[in-house]
Amino acid sequence: MVLPRFGGPELFEVRDVPAPTPGPGQLVVRVRVSGTNPVDAKLRHDGSWAGLKPPVVLGYDVSGVVEQVGPGVTDFKSGDEVFYTPEIFGNPHGSYAELNLVSASIVARKPSSLSHEEAAAIPLAGGTAWDALVRRLQVQVGETVLIHGGAGGVGTFAVQIAKAAGARVLATSGPGNLELLRELGADLAIDYRKEDVAQVALRETGGKGVDAVFDTVGSNIVPSIPATRAFGRLATILDVKGDVSGMYPRNQTLHGVFLMRERRRLEEMTALIERKQLRPVVDQVLPLEKVGDAHRRLDSGHGRGKVVLTVASK
Repeated sequence: MVLPRFGGPELFEVRDVPAPTPGPGQLVVRVRVSGTNPVDAKLRHDGSWAGLKPPVVLGYDVSGVVEQVGPGVTDFKSGDEVFYTPEIFGNPHGSYAELNLVSASIVARKPSSLSHEEAAAIPLAGGTAWDALVRRLQVQVGETVLIHGGAGGVGTFAVQIAKAAGARVLATSGPGNLELLRELGADLAIDYRKEDVAQVALRETGGKGVDAVFDTVGSNIVPSIPATRAFGRLATILDVKGDVSGMYPRNQTLHGVFLMRERRRLEEMTALIERKQLRPVVDQVLPLEKVGDAHRRLDSGHGRGKVVLTVASK
């Protein structure tokens, strides 16, 4: 599905494009399922910030099968089932296609317990949550973590990862997704439409504040500062809006999280997946030709879990 110019979700076109040939260190993967993510919609609207020039193929989650192996690649062979998130910057060949060209260094073997639909929902959103909770916030056993947007693509993984790390998890959503948060392991599901989230966090910590905050929605960092303890940590995957000077007298640390591609992270997550401590929430499966519908949902800013696209395979 080719985007001929930047703009709305109605622009995607079915086109035949030349099949890629793997160079040294590369693979050609036959895409069985592609994931969709909010960044896809941002790039569709205007991807010039990422070095993209239409016509372009978007899509940054793959679960599929190795079709061809380039020179020098020894750890994969044709027929291997794999999953990964393609590079964004300067990459016009995303996963909304039958074939994807990728560096073998960022590819991992698909968890055997997952279908392609499930595996395609993991790499970008799950990896982002993993980096935020495990590598940046370094959540420890016994800590209390506040997750804004726990029912979204990244948030559903964040709730499970924080719980698996041994934390007490407070997570927010609208009223329709509170039960999902509980199913994922949240100790307290907070309806952000009805409750003052910062006040709930302070109440639940005896006035001390939570140890760590992860904002997957945007606009929640500044209100969370007084609800975070001294020397606490905060992380966001979106731009910070507002005055963060309240962090300084509290000696707090703020992390901006943008996912870098690598195999090791996928292998680390696979260990948790195979132990049934981490699972994707796939809310909708659509055929690739319905990518415009997936993008309309991304544009809405609402939904739960992930929407994935099945790719017709010859």
